[in-house]
Amino acid sequence: MKTGMLRVDGANLYFEVRGTGPVLLISQSGEGDAGRSVDLVDQLVADHTVITYDRRGLSRSIPDDPSGGATVEEHVDDVRRLLDHLTGEPVTMLGLSFGATIGLHLVASGRLSRLIAHEPVAPWLLPPDECLGHRRELADGQEIYRRDGLPALLKEIGRALGIDLAGRDVEPDLTPQPMTERRTANFHYFVEHDWTAAIADRLDPATLKGAPIVPVAGRTTPHTVFDYRCAEELARLLGTGLAHFPGGHNGNTSHPRAYAARLREVLAQ
Repeated sequence: MKTGMLRVDGANLYFEVRGTGPVLLISQSGEGDAGRSVDLVDQLVADHTVITYDRRGLSRSIPDDPSGGATVEEHVDDVRRLLDHLTGEPVTMLGLSFGATIGLHLVASGRLSRLIAHEPVAPWLLPPDECLGHRRELADGQEIYRRDGLPALLKEIGRALGIDLAGRDVEPDLTPQPMTERRTANFHYFVEHDWTAAIADRLDPATLKGAPIVPVAGRTTPHTVFDYRCAEELARLLGTGLAHFPGGHNGNTSHPRAYAARLREVLAQ
C-alpha cells in the first residue's frame, strides 16, 4: 500500500493507493474514511489500482480550520487535485452516497472516464416538492443529533435511507467495523458539516445529460426512500436503466464480495 498526504486548498488530504491495473477511485459514503471500504478494496486490488482517501474533515484529512465545514465544491476540488497528483488520465470513480454527489459534480470536468453513482445524496435530482422535503429531512436529522445524540440519529438514518442497522443482511464471515472514537468523531463532522453542504448543494441536472454515469441502487433499498429516489431520478434523467447492486445503501460494506463481482460486470460493459 502506498499512503500519502496532499496539500490542498485549506487542508491536508490523506490518501491510499493499492493494487495494479486500471485506476478506480472510491469516494466513500457518510463518515467513511480511506479504510471504510477495506473489504471491498481487498476484492478489487488483484486487477485494479484502487485509490481511497479521507474526505476533508475526516480522520487524517485535517482542515486548517477544524471547526469549519466544506462545501460540495471544495470536496470536488479536493478530489480533482488528488487525481492530478496521482494520475494524468481520466479514471473510473465509484461514488457512494455523499461520495456519489461529489462525483456528479466532478464528472463534467472530464477527469472521469465513468462514474458509478450509488444512491447519491442529491435532493436537486428530485421534483421540487420532493427536493424541499428531503432538504428539510436532513435539517431535521441535524436537530435530532444535537438534541438526542448519535444513537437517535442512527435510527433516523436507518429509517430515511432504508438501512439495515441490525446488520442482519450481511455476507457470512464478515467482521463489522466497530464504532471507534475516530468513527464517532467522523460522524460528528459529517452530520454537522457535510449535511449542511448537501442541503445547500445545487447543480443543474441538465448538465449531466450524456455524461458517462451508471446510476446504481441497492437491491434491498426500499424504492420509496430518499436515496433510491435520487438514483431513480438520475437514471430517468440519463435515459438509462438503474443498475442494482447487492445489499442496500451500504452494500459495499455489507456485501463486499458480491458487490465487487457486480462492479466488475458493470465495468466490463
